[in-house]
Amino acid sequence: MSTDIAMKVGADHLRRDAFLYVRQSSLRQVFENTESTKRQYALRDRAVALGWPIERVHVIDSDLGLSGAQSQDRDGFQHLVTEVAMGHAGIVLGLEVSRLARNNADWHRLLELAALSRTLIMDEDGVYDPAYFNDRMLLGLKGTMSEAELHILKSRLQGGILNKARRGELEMPCRSG
Repeated sequence: MSTDIAMKVGADHLRRDAFLYVRQSSLRQVFENTESTKRQYALRDRAVALGWPIERVHVIDSDLGLSGAQSQDRDGFQHLVTEVAMGHAGIVLGLEVSRLARNNADWHRLLELAALSRTLIMDEDGVYDPAYFNDRMLLGLKGTMSEAELHILKSRLQGGILNKARRGELEMPCRSG
């Protein structure tokens, strides 16, 4: 563990719980990309290495198979935000920012609450304190990149569909109703 990380995690953080948020965007990803899910669950060990007892590392995985594009209908994300807002979270862990939220409104709301409650954010790259300008700026940039990535992926998929339609090769299932 680096000295920088050890300096950010204080006694106040360790008195509160750690929350690990696990998410994949679709059920297909859950079943086909099992390595990503394993990597996400492995972050529990990182929280323990930072000083949290395993019984106080809460895994929120009820949003597996749900897109992060909206917080609506993501009960796990709503639970996480509530825990941060209530000051119960010392740290929030996620493999990547995109696992937490793929839209900036939800992401920045979580960052604001984390800054106010002095909750740390940890991803695969490090530990961040949203109350500090440089950490908050980097987390904001990661969130913006995540939202842009989602936009680019949707644009590519839509472009492929439109191109097939122009050539008359688009096949769509018939719905009976």
